Amino acid sequence: MEARKLTPTEKGGIAETAIAWHATRLGIPVLKPATEGLRYDLAFELGTHIARVQCKWGNVKGGVVSAHVGGCRFTPSRGYVRSTYDPTEIELLAIYCAELDQVYVVPIEDIAGQSYVHLRLRPAKNNQRSFVRWASQYELGAIAQLGERLRGTQEVAGSSPASSTPPNAA
Repeated sequence: MEARKLTPTEKGGIAETAIAWHATRLGIPVLKPATEGLRYDLAFELGTHIARVQCKWGNVKGGVVSAHVGGCRFTPSRGYVRSTYDPTEIELLAIYCAELDQVYVVPIEDIAGQSYVHLRLRPAKNNQRSFVRWASQYELGAIAQLGERLRGTQEVAGSSPASSTPPNAA
């Protein structure tokens, strides 16, 4: 029997649940808004800072985890309106890749205004290294790095151990 294809809404629900589970498992307190329709799905408590998190589904193709992070909606007055995220709406974009059962967390400053995010799992065939975002740099387990990016500090609370990424994983 062939597996049923998931709808975008189902993928979003799975991604949100998986991201919350992975974060909680790492000791990151997760908050969920009481209402729908906000630009963020969850919030992470990172020490004394609450970071708004937009959750997305990622796919693997050709050694790259890709996620569509832009939106498009039809309005009667303006026609099709494309949208992206910016730092006034969210601090973090979390991508759940079901194929790898891995969560990647990207600070919005790294991708503001972009419609797609591409995180490379292995080197490109042409050996390009410039402007490459390595997936390993954005793994949720690297919580200490996440806190440094958000607050500019060397100390981040809420995770035990402070990083779940093994030292030899880089």
